[in-house]
Order: sequence, then structure tokens, then C-alpha cells
Amino acid sequence: MKIAIIDYGAGNIQSIKFAVKRLGFEAVLSSNAEEIKAADKVIFPGVGEASSAMKMLKSTGLHNVIPELNQPVLGICLGMQLMCEYCEEGDTTGLGIFDAQVVKFSDKEKVPQIGWNQIYDLQSELFEGIKEQEYVYLVHSFYIPECEETIASTEYGVEYTSAIKKNNFYGVQFHPEKSSNAGEKILENFLKL
Repeated sequence: MKIAIIDYGAGNIQSIKFAVKRLGFEAVLSSNAEEIKAADKVIFPGVGEASSAMKMLKSTGLHNVIPELNQPVLGICLGMQLMCEYCEEGDTTGLGIFDAQVVKFSDKEKVPQIGWNQIYDLQSELFEGIKEQEYVYLVHSFYIPECEETIASTEYGVEYTSAIKKNNFYGVQFHPEKSSNAGEKILENFLKL
């Protein structure tokens, strides 16, 4: 199986590569459109700020490639947020894959949300073998409000989308590569889709 991790300079890709390797698979880090299109599974990670990450995607032309992919694609954290229509962070137009807006937590909440929190209302094969209220690791200041495409939720002052799905595109707000056994299982489920 060919697994491509999209490399566009937006941090944290090595830890995802190691997590995939622990599951017995090899992944390539790539910014090459043809290599990404030829992969069986694509992981779209991201740590950082939305507008600068979007500029990096545009500089490589990948902003046109990602929405056209037909194989299973998993957006992680900022990767998931960039797959939405719009992100308040940096007033950023996203890739428009998910019909959703990314907004900032209110001033009532300590941001960023850093640490372990629970996911619930799990509604996808991505969560096979994962129990309701499982803990996952999150680091973020912006979130997707619950919407029709939500497949898991988390509560942090407000209920929000911690996972989302549309057709072959999946997104998780949490970091599966840092979420212990549960995160590893979710990553494995994605690779088995």
C-alpha cells in the first residue's frame, strides 16, 4: 500500500510518519502532485497558522490537487481546518471540501486547548473499536462548529466537531499520532479503509 503524507512545510509530519511505521506501513513525505495522486491513502497533517499554511499549499499548487483526490484522505488538526470553506485565523479561504467554517474559541475558554479531551457520538468506520468518551490529544485555538458532516464531537466550553467526513475525505481535530492506543487504532482504521 502506498501512503503519502503531504509535505508543505506545516510541521509535525515526522511523528505521523513514525506512527504509520509503528503500524507496519511505510509512508512517503511528498509535495509531488503525481506521487500524491498515485497513493492509496493520503494524510494531510498540519501544525501552525492557517493563512501561512494556505500560502505554502498554493506555492506548490497542492491547493488544486487535494480537493480532486479520490482515495481516502485524512486531514489532521490544521490539515482538517484547511479542508473547510473558511477559517477565521488569518481570514483564510480554505479548500472548500467540507461545507464548514472554522472559528475561534470564545474568550471564556483558555486557548489554545492543550491536552486530553473526550470524543463522543462516534459515527464512522474510522472509530471501529473505539469506545464512546475515549480520550484523545488536542492542541488548537480554532474549531469547527457541529455540522451535518460531523462524525465525532468534543466539548470545550462549546460542543464542536472533533471529526468530520464527506465522501472520501476525513478530518480529525485531534492528533492521532499523539493519542496513545486510541489514536493508533484510529490511524490503523483509516489505513484499512
